[in-house]
Amino acid sequence: MVSLTSAAGLVGFLSEPDHALQIFALQRLNDSIDNIWTEVSGSIGQIEALYEDEKFPEPELAALVASKIYYHLQDYNESMTFALGAGKLFNLDRPGEYEETIISKCIDNYIAISAMHNPSVPLSSTSQNQSQLGEAFPSNANGNAGAAAGLGSPTTPFSHSSLPSKSLLSREESASFDPSQPLRNPSVPGTHPSALALQKGLMKKLIGIVERLFATCYAEGAYRQVVGIAVEARNLEKLREAILKSSEDDRQKGKSEDLMEYVLDICMNVVQERKFRNEILDLILQLLNDIPNPDYFAIARCVVYLDQHSMASNMLRQLVEKGDPGSVAIAYQLSFDLYDNSTQEFLSKVIQELPGSAEEKQEGQPMNGDAVRPATPRQEPSDNSRESDQLLSELEQSAGPPKMSTLVTSRSRHTPPSAEDKRVFASVRDILQGTKSIELHLEFLYRNNHTDRTILNKVRDSLEARSSIFHTAVTFANAFMNSGTTSDTFFRDNLEWLGKAVNWSKFTATAALGVIHRGNLGQGQKLLEPYLPKENAVAGSAYSQGGSLYALGLIYTNNGAHVLEYLRDQFRGTQDEVVQHGGALGLGVAGMATGSLDIYDELKNVLYQDSAINGEAVGLAMGLVMLGTGNIRALEDMVQYAHDTQHEKIVRGLALGMALIMYARQEAADELVDGLLQDADPALRYGGILTIALAYCGSGSNKAVRRLLHVAVSDVSDDVRRAAVMSLGFVLFRKPKSVPRMVELLAESYNPHVRYGATMALGIACAGTGLDEAIDLLEPMTKDTVDFVRQGALIALSMILVQTNEAMNPKVTAIRKQLQKVIADRHEDAMAKFGCALALGIIDAGGRNCTIGLQTQTGNLNMAAIVGMAVFTQYWYWFPLTHFLSLAFTPTAIIGVDQDLEIPKFQFHSNTRPSMFDYPPEQEVKAEEAPEKVKTAVLSTTAAAKRRRLVKEKQARRESMDIDVAPTTPRVEAADTDKMDTDESVVEDGKKEEKTEAESTRKRVEREKIGYEMENMSRVLPGQLKWISFGEGERYQPPTGGVILLLDTAPSEPKSLVEIKARKKPTAGPATGSSAGRSEDVRMGDATGSAAGASAAAGVLNAVDEDVEGGEEAEVPGEFEVDEEDEDEE
Repeated sequence: MVSLTSAAGLVGFLSEPDHALQIFALQRLNDSIDNIWTEVSGSIGQIEALYEDEKFPEPELAALVASKIYYHLQDYNESMTFALGAGKLFNLDRPGEYEETIISKCIDNYIAISAMHNPSVPLSSTSQNQSQLGEAFPSNANGNAGAAAGLGSPTTPFSHSSLPSKSLLSREESASFDPSQPLRNPSVPGTHPSALALQKGLMKKLIGIVERLFATCYAEGAYRQVVGIAVEARNLEKLREAILKSSEDDRQKGKSEDLMEYVLDICMNVVQERKFRNEILDLILQLLNDIPNPDYFAIARCVVYLDQHSMASNMLRQLVEKGDPGSVAIAYQLSFDLYDNSTQEFLSKVIQELPGSAEEKQEGQPMNGDAVRPATPRQEPSDNSRESDQLLSELEQSAGPPKMSTLVTSRSRHTPPSAEDKRVFASVRDILQGTKSIELHLEFLYRNNHTDRTILNKVRDSLEARSSIFHTAVTFANAFMNSGTTSDTFFRDNLEWLGKAVNWSKFTATAALGVIHRGNLGQGQKLLEPYLPKENAVAGSAYSQGGSLYALGLIYTNNGAHVLEYLRDQFRGTQDEVVQHGGALGLGVAGMATGSLDIYDELKNVLYQDSAINGEAVGLAMGLVMLGTGNIRALEDMVQYAHDTQHEKIVRGLALGMALIMYARQEAADELVDGLLQDADPALRYGGILTIALAYCGSGSNKAVRRLLHVAVSDVSDDVRRAAVMSLGFVLFRKPKSVPRMVELLAESYNPHVRYGATMALGIACAGTGLDEAIDLLEPMTKDTVDFVRQGALIALSMILVQTNEAMNPKVTAIRKQLQKVIADRHEDAMAKFGCALALGIIDAGGRNCTIGLQTQTGNLNMAAIVGMAVFTQYWYWFPLTHFLSLAFTPTAIIGVDQDLEIPKFQFHSNTRPSMFDYPPEQEVKAEEAPEKVKTAVLSTTAAAKRRRLVKEKQARRESMDIDVAPTTPRVEAADTDKMDTDESVVEDGKKEEKTEAESTRKRVEREKIGYEMENMSRVLPGQLKWISFGEGERYQPPTGGVILLLDTAPSEPKSLVEIKARKKPTAGPATGSSAGRSEDVRMGDATGSAAGASAAAGVLNAVDEDVEGGEEAEVPGEFEVDEEDEDEE
């Protein structure tokens, strides 16, 4: 049909009384509306009148034409309304821009209407105890602090009112809305701003269109689209329907499992309302339990997040009671995953509910020498658990009680477990307690230690040990390089250097033993026995005693069941502030997330002594013990005392402690954040920023990011602004590629504190990724005019490039050389050299076998790593807290164990070149430590004298041979007598050597064969996992990274096991006081042998500093000899 060139005649037909003419006109207009809509738009009123005329036979046709006209006029809401009125005439299957736009608007309004019927009620608004917390903050001139916080910015940065409504990432999460938005029902929290007030008939048609879309998706297998719409619309019934249809469609192809993983990923990474996330997880949990072959690992992720310890213990018990090897292997692997992703409090409850736990308690086998297993800190679990979870009480209503009640009734305690089941349950308890995982990781780090002692020695030689900051920097570099390897030979070989440590440097050096021997649970306390406080002995240095308690906590990080009682006794039994400082840090790190009110009360009693020295550590320890519990009582006590005390150090420690209590609480922490950010004390505002960072860590929350950016450019305190920028890294570490773009402008700020915060944000968010965009931002900042900005840039670069070699990122070689140059530069500032020393330790962390991972293999938050990174950033104020970074070091290995939890010998295939993920080459030891000679300037007079001497020597040799030959003089060019000679050949030869070496390296890589075999307990980087595979005929199957359970396909055949080197008794050589003679490397194992390295330095570190009244005086150092040059030598 020929298209119309003018619509004047057809528009005229619309005014005719004959319906046939009107219908004819509408049909022709509908066919050509894209070309003539400008003429027809003036008659839109007539077309609408035809649609509303009850006598008109085809109102749907009039509605379709009106819809297309409004579409061209870009009034999409009206266009959608008339499209709904068009009924079946609106063709969903027709591909066109008009149809796609209307469908999109229908989906948006469906989501909006569904959200109106399922409003968002934040957890913070449902808690009755929030008002109690609000009373802890003083009211300001504007009234209540919490109310004033919402008006602190003209753009209300902590709400979503200034963002357009597009998805869950920008939807309203609070009851405060922007009055400028045209809301239909503003009294209902969670009302979608773009929801239209549709008639009841049109509403049914809208739902019908969306249902037709869902049916099309089901037919095509596009279940993820339905899941996305259902989650956006907060429609759990539609989500359930999609999951069930997917499961019914084809279970054999794994679509149901893939969809479940997708739903879990959406739930954990996209949904930002914790209450709604809990509802989705509860739904997933119900569906997984109804599936005949459930995904136990998906269930484990849900139960950990929902704190359903009873369900976890019941699931383990059911798997063990099945008895088949496959179920037992799943139970073991599930236990490993639970340990990696759970808190001590959660695991202790699971262990208590397993069969045989009571018998083990009665036996009481101490694992740590004379250390006594502490009593359970919660005598009344119901009251204390209620106290520790007051901010999430509705979680128990929505997900907890129904599941727990069904699980309790399903327990069968009538049938006692068999002998084999008892053995399996004992192994499960060992795994849940963490002893097996820690033992395996310790063995891996021990046998694969690739620490480059040359780098460490150069750091030591480049930094003057008499300077406290430099001595501490070398201590940290040594601790990080040897973290978890049990290799403490550097201390034993450098006792003279170690003897220069005084006061807090001695505290830090002693605590470094805890980082080096971290995970040595079997001999941890005996290793530190020479340093630990003793009741009936001559008192040594208080700094080494406090550092030893701190080290003991670091050894038993997040696994302190067997040392908590000992640490509590030492903490209570001393009045020395330094020892209390170390004891508080040890209690905090060993009792992390236990929720023990007894330990909290003991810490609080010392806090009320109002001592600045121990008060900072006590405030931090209170937060570590109550980590993530949201305990209102603790928060009230800490806020109140922070306002009462006059010590800034105590306020800062309490501020960090409050942030730790709100770890991963998200919107439940909003009221605390509002109160802290409105406080006049910058230290408490600093705590408010850290609360945002830890409460929203890894969530990518838009509202948290917007508030942090607002504070970063508006607060009057440099400390608060620095923390705000730095906290972006914690919130966004799951989206590392978005951070460089976000902090790009902040990295160029005039304020050096903001620039430093930008460097640390990049380091935290991009740690271990080798991200080029982050490196490009940081490289210019290593030459910043301010020393602490350079410090932050160097540390951040090392975090990003940890475990990176030249094949993975060619820039790593140049950056390593730059670090070596900075540490050796005598003109560099002390702060930059301190950061460089830390960087050299971080980039080779754990013997080059550890990365910095803020999330686990399964994608959950790595609680210990996040807490360690957060406390590490406080080294700005207190150097000993730097050791907390070791909590973020995660071993990168494939460690396979069989059903007997033994380590079999087996191989797996890596489909890459060996050099792709190989260790970086060790630094070559140069014969001369003199500076590299680039150009040698030679004076013309010196050259002439040298030539004359050569001529005389030749003449003398000829005369002695009695040969009468006319002497010849070397030919000298005239130009040489007028200019200086330069040794250009040195530079040219150096360049030729570099080119030759680079070409040979490239050719060697090209000649490498792709694919090679790897042994069990080998280093496997996270980026290498996708290249790992098992052969079809292999006996053991299959790896996923970390500690994994191998299913033995041939259990009847004999098996060969990997030799455990860390348990072998070494031959301990005598400790020497000279750093020149290097004694044999003594590792862990036998108590005497393992303690040799630590005890060798005990005499040095336990010596009382000479500035302590009544203490031993240090020996007078010998005269400082200076080698004088022989002036007579030419």
